[in-house]
Amino acid sequence: MPKPVFRFAPSPNGFLHLGHALSAMMNFDLARKTGGRFLLRIEDIDAVRCLPEYEAAIYEDLAWLGLTWELPVRRQSEHLASYRAALARLQQDGLVYPSFESRAEIAQLVAQREATGGASGSRPWPRDPDGAPLYPGNARFLSSTERARRMAAEPYALRLDMAKAVARVGPLTWTELGAGTRNETGEIAANPEAWGDVVLARKDIPTSYHLAVVVDDALQGITHVVRGQDLFAATAVHRLLQVLLGSPAPVYRHHSLLLDAEGRKLSKSTPTTALHELRAQGLTPEDIRRKIGAS
Repeated sequence: MPKPVFRFAPSPNGFLHLGHALSAMMNFDLARKTGGRFLLRIEDIDAVRCLPEYEAAIYEDLAWLGLTWELPVRRQSEHLASYRAALARLQQDGLVYPSFESRAEIAQLVAQREATGGASGSRPWPRDPDGAPLYPGNARFLSSTERARRMAAEPYALRLDMAKAVARVGPLTWTELGAGTRNETGEIAANPEAWGDVVLARKDIPTSYHLAVVVDDALQGITHVVRGQDLFAATAVHRLLQVLLGSPAPVYRHHSLLLDAEGRKLSKSTPTTALHELRAQGLTPEDIRRKIGAS
């Protein structure tokens, strides 16, 4: 029977904090407990925000915590061809279209839709589970000639035609092993429609988080995805892409998030919870385990 494969996949756009320590340690401990493998992936697609010094700090922090991982580490920036190939497959299936509105133009369209939302007055435009408005434009209806002309001259985002994709695959579920704050386990009904026509890539970036994570998990043979509760709803999009691309489905475990004193999830912009800062204060890896409840 194949060994379970776990992974921790941080982005080097800031220093790791206690929340990252919780996720990394859970994956490492579960891999060790089950006789499985623990992989480290560096999600560095964002060439502007991801910096070498943050990547170096990731390795340093994880090693300080006592974690070890298989080599080589997969760095997303070195595997752009894999994401382009997956995107091309979806394009060939007629499931991707370009949109050309800027963020400001999308905000303006949403305001217009809300202002004309019915006879009783304005009403909120639908939002995705993260609170962002669903794509309000009509780019999917442009002719192929108009699309080609504009793609040659303008910035664009490549979006998944969600209605067409969902119609192709039918109902979806995923296996959830963790309770988290939702207290849901077992087979979870996926609702990718809640995300609207998600962005899969941009003119200057060949992938999005949603596409890259599905491609990476498949290529690395990940069997167990253990991550924070904030990504629970996004699993629906990942399950949809897995089916469309013929990729295997891992099982999932979404753990509760660590919160700050105001009840907000921890952020890389809060230095007081950064691992390198806590280490400088004299805390030990055992102290960190106690702080995050992983001892």
